Amino acid sequence: MAETHVETVRVQQPDEPVSSPWRDAWRTLRKNRMAIAGFVIIFVFVLLALLAPYITPYAYDKGELIDKNKPPSAEHWFGTDYNGRDVFTRVIYGAQISLRVGLFSVIGSVIAGTFLGLLAGYYGRWVDMIISRLFDIMLAFPSILLAIAIVAMLGPSLENALLAIAIVNIPTYGRLVRSRVLSLKEEEFVMAAKAIGSKNSRIILQHILPNSLAPIIVTGTLGIATAILEAAALGFLGLGAQPPQPEWGLMLSDSRQYIQKAPWTVIFPGLSIMLTVLGFNLIGDGLRDALDPRMKH
Repeated sequence: MAETHVETVRVQQPDEPVSSPWRDAWRTLRKNRMAIAGFVIIFVFVLLALLAPYITPYAYDKGELIDKNKPPSAEHWFGTDYNGRDVFTRVIYGAQISLRVGLFSVIGSVIAGTFLGLLAGYYGRWVDMIISRLFDIMLAFPSILLAIAIVAMLGPSLENALLAIAIVNIPTYGRLVRSRVLSLKEEEFVMAAKAIGSKNSRIILQHILPNSLAPIIVTGTLGIATAILEAAALGFLGLGAQPPQPEWGLMLSDSRQYIQKAPWTVIFPGLSIMLTVLGFNLIGDGLRDALDPRMKH
């Protein structure tokens, strides 16, 4: 007598959470200890930046010369600088500047790069040629040198540094989105949308853009770390934030001559840059592992 094989079909329970790519990615991300460590690091810096006026009794731009270059103590946790200003105060106020520059410069780069990438990838032909050649020209220069040139033309300031960082990173996101669009526009769901007469703008915004978000989010998160480093480099060269702003790169530049006499004035801003960049890199790596289907087993 032949055996009968019965296939068991799993029925989803009514109260069981509905599975989706984003929900699955969040579950994967929560299991990534390195990504969680990155979130903790960034959360601490964000918290310090938001609560800076309530955490420290000192002003970031005022100090007493009688207290200059004092080592860390109960009164001044990170010591004081060459002007007698509290280094801990300047570090946590500097977090406001670095996080703001990193976030807003990346937002500007993502918006402009995504727009240009969508146009180049979807319409092709002369539109793609012009935009792609523009990207090639910008990528022919090292990003920091191009940022220096832009700030030199506009004038040294934190706002101009933010603008320069946003501009030099546009090709990164533009080329990423363009390559994504080139593959997506040949997919069946896009061809079906074209067949039923959907407008190009509707296809781009409702079909192509949502399916391009994952790599943009990952690259953008990693880009915040790069933007913070570039802002610190411009500040160190005197082209970014200007005194007495407590920008970390500027703090390193101002204190480099006291590195032997008062090393804490360099160590703590440098550690802040390192930890913030590390935090965003850990988050970016975790997001890449969670959102890239090829990384899932």
